[in-house]
Amino acid sequence: MVKPLREPRTANRLSSRQPLEKPVPGVYPTGGEKDGNHYDSRRYERFLQGLGSQRCSAHCLSPLFFLSQGYRVIAFDRRGHGRSDQTDTGNDMDTYADDTAELVNALDLKDAIHIGHSTGGGVVAHYVARAESGRVAKAVLMGAVTPLMLKTSANPEGTPKEVFDGFRNALAANRAQFFKDIPAGPFYGFNRDGAEVSQGLIDNWWRQGMEGGAKAQYDSIEAFSETDFTDDLQAITIPVLVMHGEDDQIVPIAASAHKAVKLLPNGTLKTYPDLSHGMFATHPDQINADLLEFIQAR
Repeated sequence: MVKPLREPRTANRLSSRQPLEKPVPGVYPTGGEKDGNHYDSRRYERFLQGLGSQRCSAHCLSPLFFLSQGYRVIAFDRRGHGRSDQTDTGNDMDTYADDTAELVNALDLKDAIHIGHSTGGGVVAHYVARAESGRVAKAVLMGAVTPLMLKTSANPEGTPKEVFDGFRNALAANRAQFFKDIPAGPFYGFNRDGAEVSQGLIDNWWRQGMEGGAKAQYDSIEAFSETDFTDDLQAITIPVLVMHGEDDQIVPIAASAHKAVKLLPNGTLKTYPDLSHGMFATHPDQINADLLEFIQAR
């Protein structure tokens, strides 16, 4: 059963270059000003990285492409990350979805297109399943953690809890090193033979991680690994594109995309041989072209 979104909470602080009629606690949004002569009224939203998720990667990559196509682009730092409040509470999927709803309502977005990567894919699914009618037109789950990452008796293809315990231990012991090891290794597939390593991507991933709050990042590991999105996926009736790298070492495809698309009433699966979890950054031209085709399809 899908639980409804909660009533809006009292805002505590919002830093933003785009004024909101109603502040959203802990969320820092950025995006182009709405202009009927230039921007489409639909929304392009990107959530990046399971532990260091924030607006900056989205803002520095694909938005230039989608702005050039006439789309309004909005991205935000999830609570506890980037320039949003470093909250020590609310680092769970219910609150992430509530934060999204408050921002969507404050900006009065209609027929939006929500695109979520990794943990952000879970947030998109959790929000869209509960969204007000008319708020969302389409959604994209890219390298998403849906429907469930954790290995259980009912989900034998999942990742053992010991792996996520290792993430927590590594983050608590030496967060700075942890945020170097992940992008230098499995995230972008730079640990594969013959990989073309980009030090810039590694450094930027580290920068994003270190800008976030340690408590929020620690808590988010449980949020993305142990939340079961099965009911959410089954409740989403709008078109959903599921995009996944077949060599994703962070969110293995067998326990995620292959299962998620079967649960979606109106889902389409597109997989990418040899591409990694961070395929949006290593192969942006390919990913952007497929996103645009889906967005423009009638």
